[in-house]
Amino acid sequence: MPMRPLSRLLLASLTTLALIAGACASQQKTDDSSGSSGGDGRQAQSTIEDVPNEGAPAATGPEFKAYDAPEGFSIGMPAEPQVARKQVPLGSGTVSTAAYSARAMEVLYSVSIADYPEKLVASRPPEALLNEGRDGLAKEVQGTLKDEQDITLEGGYPGKAYTVSSPTVGELKARNYLVGARMYTLLVLFNPNSGTPPADAFFDSLKLVNPPPPLVTAVPDAGTLDAGTLDTGLDAGTGTPDAGARRRKTK
Repeated sequence: MPMRPLSRLLLASLTTLALIAGACASQQKTDDSSGSSGGDGRQAQSTIEDVPNEGAPAATGPEFKAYDAPEGFSIGMPAEPQVARKQVPLGSGTVSTAAYSARAMEVLYSVSIADYPEKLVASRPPEALLNEGRDGLAKEVQGTLKDEQDITLEGGYPGKAYTVSSPTVGELKARNYLVGARMYTLLVLFNPNSGTPPADAFFDSLKLVNPPPPLVTAVPDAGTLDAGTLDTGLDAGTGTPDAGARRRKTK
């Protein structure tokens, strides 16, 4: 079945994070293997399934220092972050994405943004957008959802907190927020056998600079919304909703 346009966009915006996570995991496996060889030259093997993480002590966290991003937010980072930006095609326009990431104590801390056309975002309930962001990240790292919770960012912006367990990259604690037409994705990637890092301290350090008000969502006529399709109806280079559309505020 073809992937819906918004799903493709969400996956594309998370590709940078997945690549960073993969590189982090590969380096960690190299470090672990070089330090875990036995006297006979054989390397000790360990997987998430081999060693359960129940009761693992919380890891001592790094010091987070505020980093001011030019996209209009600040975030606490344990070191100077690496920055990756990408333009994702959308019809005749593009979606701007940016990702900031830093490593400390074998843990990856990352925040990404994706700026979508307003009409595209206004055509879907916030819950649907957040769920697709969650599912897109889980699919990118070939992981399974362990838990989730609906949350709200200061200012009334809807969000979702969740944990994904992946056999390839480890465990991810993540939060998605929908701020106007922008999707924020914050994640902490770590080895659960090494203890749980201070993810909440990182998540709570996000501060928005002059954010827009919560986006107004168009209310479709009863029986006219096809849940399996997304028709953006965008004119070239514009993301403005059609005049006269009935609206409701997102909660």
